[in-house]
Amino acid sequence: MTSMRDLHAGWMKDPAYRREYDALEPEFAPVAALIRVRADAGLTQEELAARMETKQEAIARWEGGVVEAVG
Repeated sequence: MTSMRDLHAGWMKDPAYRREYDALEPEFAPVAALIRVRADAGLTQEELAARMETKQEAIARWEGGVVEAVG
């Protein structure tokens, strides 16, 4: 079975795929930053949620790229 990492590496050789992938970077950069900072701080999603006075499920949604509108 081929891993997603291997598939992605192959697809990145296609200029059209790479262009579309790169175009999504601004959308996913904040999510990647949140995950990196949380991990660097050694915090679990639950610990970060407690500090932010929210629920672990909210952190999981943010890290998964699912953000709901407020209002």
